[in-house]
Amino acid sequence: MTKKQKRNLKRIVISLVLFLLVKLTDDVILTKLMPNDFPNGIASIIPDYGWIITFALYFGIYVYIGYDVIRKAVLNIINGQVFDENFLMSVATIGAFGLGIYTSITTNGINIEGFDEACAVLLFYQVGEWFQSYAVGKSRKSIASLMDIRPDYANLKNQDGIFEEVDPSLVNIGDIIQVKPGEKIPLDGIVINGNSSIDTKALTGESLPQEVGVGSNVISGTVNLQGTIEVKVEKAFYDSTVSKILDLVENASSQKSKSENFISVFAKYYTPIVVISAVCLAVIPSVIKGLMGDWGTWSIWIYRALSFLVVSCPCALVISIPLSFFAGLGGSSKYGILVKGSIHLERFNKANIFVFDKTGTLTKGNFAVVGVYPEEKREEILRLAAIAESQSSHPIAKSIIKEYENVDSNKYVLENISGKGIKAVGETEILCGNEKLMELFDVNYIKNDDVGTIVYVANNNQFVGSIVIADEIKPEAKEMISYLNSIGAKTVMLTGDNEKVARHVAKELGLTEFKSSLLPQNKVEEVDKLLASKDDSEYLCFVGDGINDAPVLMKSDIGISMGGVGSDAAIEASDIVLMHDDLSGIAIGKKIAKKTMKIVKENIVFALLVKVIILILSALGFANMWIAVFGDVGVAVIAIINAMRASRIN
Repeated sequence: MTKKQKRNLKRIVISLVLFLLVKLTDDVILTKLMPNDFPNGIASIIPDYGWIITFALYFGIYVYIGYDVIRKAVLNIINGQVFDENFLMSVATIGAFGLGIYTSITTNGINIEGFDEACAVLLFYQVGEWFQSYAVGKSRKSIASLMDIRPDYANLKNQDGIFEEVDPSLVNIGDIIQVKPGEKIPLDGIVINGNSSIDTKALTGESLPQEVGVGSNVISGTVNLQGTIEVKVEKAFYDSTVSKILDLVENASSQKSKSENFISVFAKYYTPIVVISAVCLAVIPSVIKGLMGDWGTWSIWIYRALSFLVVSCPCALVISIPLSFFAGLGGSSKYGILVKGSIHLERFNKANIFVFDKTGTLTKGNFAVVGVYPEEKREEILRLAAIAESQSSHPIAKSIIKEYENVDSNKYVLENISGKGIKAVGETEILCGNEKLMELFDVNYIKNDDVGTIVYVANNNQFVGSIVIADEIKPEAKEMISYLNSIGAKTVMLTGDNEKVARHVAKELGLTEFKSSLLPQNKVEEVDKLLASKDDSEYLCFVGDGINDAPVLMKSDIGISMGGVGSDAAIEASDIVLMHDDLSGIAIGKKIAKKTMKIVKENIVFALLVKVIILILSALGFANMWIAVFGDVGVAVIAIINAMRASRIN
């Protein structure tokens, strides 16, 4: 709870205690215990003018609890913004006080109703405002937690070789900065001195520290855990990862949804209409009655009009609808899902066509050994292949070496046979490569038809076995696709890989369809076809790595980037960034979006229904100002509490 919230809560509690004290004193101690001596409560103390004491007590509480509302109303009128909730509250409550004074004078202090109601209206209005402030603050916390990544300073190396603290925005590309243990890395760069481990949890969700040394890339917003390192800056602060993410977070609520825009337009026209209606309610019936010979009904209809004004305040709608979206945005951020605005949350709820890039999105984007045949010769096959590939920097070679480390190849002379593989001559003669290499040396090999890159291994011209190397499917991908299929969504994969690989991945994950052997420009064409063929009510969501897929991310109705950390294209081109590079965020985000929109509709229907009922009752005289207070503040508080549910999945 902020200092301002604590201060306002204290003011509400003090006002409530004073209000109850005056109310109980007036209604119970005097009128109930000594009705003969004090038939009109406190007002009976001074005959004819005792109502002034009651008025002064209630008005003092009124000013204490509502001075800021009245002040806002006056300032808004001066600035030309007349019709808002502050104006309605001020007019209704000041009018109620005026009506109370009028009836007190005309009845010689016998009828002093209106003072307590006027005071209660603003008191409970402030209760509703406090609930709103608290709810917004709670939602903001989950988003604001990302603000912890903001660096406070950078240790910049000056011309004398001394490090001094400066604002990160003053550091230029090519400058050297020092990061001590426990400090945030303020800018993106490359380590030029020192070794350490980096906590990347705030950005990637990865709990294990990342080891870094000379030549390692480091990104802003992460925390240096151990040794002191020196970093050569590669990006200015405004262009750094942390700056772009903070900009995304801070502007998350800038793009309003259709529902929010509807409420803004609704309130703009609704408020003047109800004010005019209230004036008509106060004047027209009284004039009609007067023409019929009864001019004594003014106070009755003015009171009804004031109650009408109180209940007509659109607080529940104006507050709860944006708050529902804000809670949804906050709830998403707790799971590392950054949504650029409520409009994207609204669209994401409607998304029913999901198009995925394969490499780096559905798969890890790295080669790995997924099979060795025959299995009983696994160690021998990997040892021989590692010897042959020990000096190669090819991704396939690296995946084999990673699987079988610490191999001694010093006794072998390696010969690269272009387009076919490697021949290693030493204690034995090892052949490691594709089918063409086996055929070149007349090796009688057993063909492997598994999906992936097949590496055949022979020793002294005798076939030993084969290794299957493929891009690994992400472990959460299958569950995520299964969820999308269960809600009736269409799932499509676009890839540059050949049809055999694409078909295998599509079948493994249960995708609706796939397109293979696509160039980057072909992906754009395929998305254009899907966009052209869908109905207006359908929304297409493209999920890519945000680097090569920026054009498609921008073309789609909703662009979601995977592996957004450190990728300018991801943050700039996509509408939603999955910070943790975790596909399960799609299912989580979809559930939060669905729940948010359900709550938005609930609040709209509930608020309008209750308001219409109480407006009618107020106009007909069946609802007093106390019921009007519930119709305004009560409905707003209930709607706010309901809106807060959007931050949770369940």
